[in-house]
Amino acid sequence: MNKHTVAVLVNNQFGVLNRVTSMFRRRQFNINSLIVSETESPRFSRMTVVFEGEETTKNQLIDQLYKLPDVHYIKEMCPEESITCELLLIKMKNEAETRSDIRAAADAFDAKTADYTKDAVVLQLTGNSRKVDSFIELMRDYTILEICRTGIIALERGSETILQDEE
Repeated sequence: MNKHTVAVLVNNQFGVLNRVTSMFRRRQFNINSLIVSETESPRFSRMTVVFEGEETTKNQLIDQLYKLPDVHYIKEMCPEESITCELLLIKMKNEAETRSDIRAAADAFDAKTADYTKDAVVLQLTGNSRKVDSFIELMRDYTILEICRTGIIALERGSETILQDEE
């Protein structure tokens, strides 16, 4: 199965998220990542959805989403034509014997210290999913207390915007 990332421009109002995600459920797509955020216009919200599925069923899903009155525009975010990013917060046990190794790994990945106590350190990392996954895998050699990650956000490269496409 292929992984797809789509940006969906929707009305910024109550119930829209449920209607859009219900379309994915009815089509039996599993959502890997879902981010809903405000846009430069208070009229719209932007959903960035990552899901897996075959090309033909993905196209059917997009056609069905366009039939929802709250959906204004859908843009598939191709990796070579978009910028993607994810945020990771990872809480590690702060132990004297592993502290320098964790710090070295954090430095190598450009992770920032978001919080530091005698018992735990919270690291913040931004980057593409591969970078986030690699950092988590490296940290598994130590004691991970908690992980929270945002999922993927994406913007098309260049000056074109989803609102320009919509008009």
